[in-house]
Amino acid sequence: MKILVVCGAGASSTFVAMWVRKAATARGLDVITSASGDAELDVLAAENDVVLIGPHLADRFDALAQRIAEQGASAVLVPESAITARDGDVALDLALAATTHDSTDTQQEKNNG
Repeated sequence: MKILVVCGAGASSTFVAMWVRKAATARGLDVITSASGDAELDVLAAENDVVLIGPHLADRFDALAQRIAEQGASAVLVPESAITARDGDVALDLALAATTHDSTDTQQEKNNG
Protein backbone atom coordinates (compact mmCIF):
# COMPACT_ATOMS: atom_id res chain seq x y z
CA MET A 1 0.00 0.00 0.00
CA LYS A 2 1.17 3.53 -0.77
CA ILE A 3 0.20 6.32 1.60
CA LEU A 4 0.68 10.03 0.97
CA VAL A 5 0.48 12.39 3.94
CA VAL A 6 -0.49 15.96 3.05
CA CYS A 7 -0.30 19.17 5.01
CA GLY A 8 -0.18 22.80 3.94
CA ALA A 9 3.54 23.02 3.23
CA GLY A 10 4.82 19.47 3.68
CA ALA A 11 6.73 19.90 6.92
CA SER A 12 4.49 18.25 9.52
CA SER A 13 3.43 15.62 7.01
CA THR A 14 7.03 14.42 6.81
CA PHE A 15 6.93 13.46 10.49
CA VAL A 16 3.55 11.74 10.18
CA ALA A 17 4.74 9.77 7.14
CA MET A 18 7.79 8.63 9.11
CA TRP A 19 5.64 7.58 12.10
CA VAL A 20 3.23 5.69 9.83
CA ARG A 21 6.11 3.89 8.13
CA LYS A 22 7.54 2.85 11.53
CA ALA A 23 4.13 1.62 12.72
CA ALA A 24 3.66 -0.39 9.53
CA THR A 25 7.11 -1.94 9.83
CA ALA A 26 6.40 -2.90 13.44
CA ARG A 27 3.25 -4.69 12.23
CA GLY A 28 5.05 -6.41 9.36
CA LEU A 29 3.07 -4.52 6.72
CA ASP A 30 4.41 -3.55 3.31
CA VAL A 31 3.68 0.18 3.26
CA ILE A 32 5.38 2.98 1.39
CA THR A 33 4.82 6.47 2.77
CA SER A 34 5.59 9.89 1.41
CA ALA A 35 4.80 13.47 2.38
CA SER A 36 3.87 16.59 0.50
CA GLY A 37 2.18 19.92 0.65
CA ASP A 38 -1.25 20.25 -0.93
CA ALA A 39 0.11 22.08 -3.99
CA GLU A 40 1.40 18.79 -5.48
CA LEU A 41 -1.75 16.85 -4.61
CA ASP A 42 -3.17 16.41 -8.11
CA VAL A 43 -0.03 14.69 -9.36
CA LEU A 44 0.88 12.70 -6.26
CA ALA A 45 -2.60 11.41 -5.33
CA ALA A 46 -2.67 9.26 -8.48
CA GLU A 47 0.48 7.48 -7.33
CA ASN A 48 -0.97 6.50 -3.93
CA ASP A 49 -3.75 4.36 -2.53
CA VAL A 50 -4.60 6.62 0.40
CA VAL A 51 -3.99 10.29 1.09
CA LEU A 52 -3.99 11.30 4.74
CA ILE A 53 -4.95 14.96 5.13
CA GLY A 54 -3.61 16.91 8.10
CA PRO A 55 -6.14 18.24 10.62
CA HIS A 56 -5.27 21.87 9.92
CA LEU A 57 -6.72 21.38 6.41
CA ALA A 58 -10.11 20.22 7.78
CA ASP A 59 -11.88 23.29 6.42
CA ARG A 60 -10.75 22.30 2.91
CA PHE A 61 -11.20 18.54 3.29
CA ASP A 62 -14.23 18.14 1.01
CA ALA A 63 -12.55 19.93 -1.89
CA LEU A 64 -9.28 18.06 -1.34
CA ALA A 65 -11.10 14.72 -1.07
CA GLN A 66 -12.81 15.39 -4.40
CA ARG A 67 -9.46 16.08 -6.08
CA ILE A 68 -8.02 12.92 -4.54
CA ALA A 69 -10.97 10.77 -5.62
CA GLU A 70 -10.59 12.04 -9.18
CA GLN A 71 -7.07 10.58 -9.10
CA GLY A 72 -8.32 7.20 -7.85
CA ALA A 73 -7.16 7.38 -4.24
CA SER A 74 -9.00 7.52 -0.92
CA ALA A 75 -8.87 10.60 1.29
CA VAL A 76 -8.87 10.50 5.08
CA LEU A 77 -8.87 13.43 7.47
CA VAL A 78 -6.37 12.75 10.22
CA PRO A 79 -7.52 13.87 13.68
CA GLU A 80 -5.27 16.06 15.80
CA SER A 81 -4.89 13.16 18.24
CA ALA A 82 -3.05 11.18 15.57
CA ILE A 83 -0.51 13.96 15.25
CA THR A 84 0.01 14.46 18.97
CA ALA A 85 0.33 10.70 19.59
CA ARG A 86 3.54 10.69 17.51
CA ASP A 87 3.46 6.95 16.96
CA GLY A 88 1.73 6.52 13.59
CA ASP A 89 -0.71 3.86 14.77
CA VAL A 90 -3.90 5.94 14.53
CA ALA A 91 -2.99 7.30 11.10
CA LEU A 92 -2.03 3.83 9.85
CA ASP A 93 -5.30 2.37 11.14
CA LEU A 94 -7.22 5.09 9.30
CA ALA A 95 -5.36 4.35 6.07
CA LEU A 96 -5.93 0.61 6.40
CA ALA A 97 -9.63 1.15 7.08
CA ALA A 98 -9.92 3.38 4.01
CA THR A 99 -8.43 0.75 1.71
CA THR A 100 -10.51 -2.03 3.25
CA HIS A 101 -13.66 0.07 2.82
CA ASP A 102 -12.78 0.85 -0.82
CA SER A 103 -12.03 -2.80 -1.57
CA THR A 104 -15.37 -3.83 -0.09
CA ASP A 105 -17.21 -1.16 -2.10
CA THR A 106 -15.47 -2.25 -5.30
CA GLN A 107 -16.32 -5.91 -4.68
CA GLN A 108 -19.95 -5.01 -3.93
CA GLU A 109 -20.13 -2.99 -7.15
CA LYS A 110 -18.77 -5.97 -9.10
CA ASN A 111 -21.30 -8.27 -7.43
CA ASN A 112 -24.17 -5.87 -8.14
CA GLY A 113 -23.05 -4.97 -11.65
